[in-house]
Amino acid sequence: MESLFPALVYSLCFATAALCAFLLGRSYRRFGSRMLFWSAIGFGLLALVNGILMVDLVILPHDVDLRSLRLWLTLIAVSVLLFGFIWDEDD
Repeated sequence: MESLFPALVYSLCFATAALCAFLLGRSYRRFGSRMLFWSAIGFGLLALVNGILMVDLVILPHDVDLRSLRLWLTLIAVSVLLFGFIWDEDD
């Protein structure tokens, strides 16, 4: 039970971020707002980070460390969101 709980939490975090990215992308196709586009890209990257986190901590052995990849992707995801918020400030 102890090793099942973290995997469940990581899976739910991945599913939530992926669902948000999907819904934002679908809304972008319907309305065409650039803010929705940047938010969908940002949440898609955050879903990727959560997927890599699950692979890193649950599937791969402990001597393999993907922390730097996860941190770089998180920085890129937050930068994309920040860029979208600043760029679409006038709307």
